[in-house]
Amino acid sequence: MEERLQKIISGAGIASRRAAEQMILAGRVSVDGRVVTELGTKWDAALHEIAVDGRPIGRQERRVYFLLNKPKGCLSSAKDGRGRKTVLDLLPEVRARVYPVGRLDYQTEGLLLITNDGALMQGLLHPKYEVEKTYLAKVDGALTEDKLKMLREGVPLEDGMTAPAKVRMLPEKGRFSQVEVTIHEGRNRQVRRMFAAVGCDVRRLERVRFAGLELGELARGRHRELTESELAKLRALAGMADEEGKR
Repeated sequence: MEERLQKIISGAGIASRRAAEQMILAGRVSVDGRVVTELGTKWDAALHEIAVDGRPIGRQERRVYFLLNKPKGCLSSAKDGRGRKTVLDLLPEVRARVYPVGRLDYQTEGLLLITNDGALMQGLLHPKYEVEKTYLAKVDGALTEDKLKMLREGVPLEDGMTAPAKVRMLPEKGRFSQVEVTIHEGRNRQVRRMFAAVGCDVRRLERVRFAGLELGELARGRHRELTESELAKLRALAGMADEEGKR
C-alpha cells in the first residue's frame, strides 16, 4: 500500500512526521538508493527500500512507551554532540530507537514520555489538540493578583502572546511562592519566560502531569512502562483511533 514518505518514516518509529519531513528536505532519505527531497511523494514500503542516513528502515519496531521522571542536568534529546547526558542514558536496557515527546529544559525535572510511536508523538504535540501540561514552580518574587491575572489571561513574550493558563497558588515555602501552572502550548522554556515576564524568577520547576499521566511514586531518574489504559487515553487525546498490535 502506498503512503506518503514522511508517514512511512514516522510509522517505523524513526521520528515524528514533522521531523521526518525535515529529514526528507535535508536529503537524508533515499528510496531504492536515490535521494528523495520532495515532500508528498508516495511509496509502498513493501516494494521499495527506504533508508534514512543510508540505513534501511526495515521492519517496524515493536512500539514501546515509557514514563520517565527526568532529573535536572539531563538533556531531553536522543543524543548530544557535546557528550552531555541525555534522557536516553537513563534507559540503557531499551534497545528500540526511542525519542522524548517534547522537551524539558536542562534544569527542569519531572514527567517525560519516551516512545518510538511517531504518530502518537505527533498527535500529542499538535497544537490543535491542546494537550495539557502541569508544572509546579518555586518562584522568587511577589506574585500579586495583577500578575496572577496576567498569567491566567496571557502574557506577551518575544514570540507572541501566550494562551491563557490555569494558575493556582499553593502554600508558600519560606520566602518562595509555590505555584501550579497548567498550559497547553509547547514553546521553549515557556513557563520560566512567563514568570520572568511578570517580574518573577523560577528557582525550581517540575512537570508533574502531562496528557493525563502523573508521576505518582516514580522516583527521580526512574522509568516505567505505560499501562494499556494509559495508552488508550493518550491515543484519544492525540486524535487517534484505538489500534491493536501496537505493543
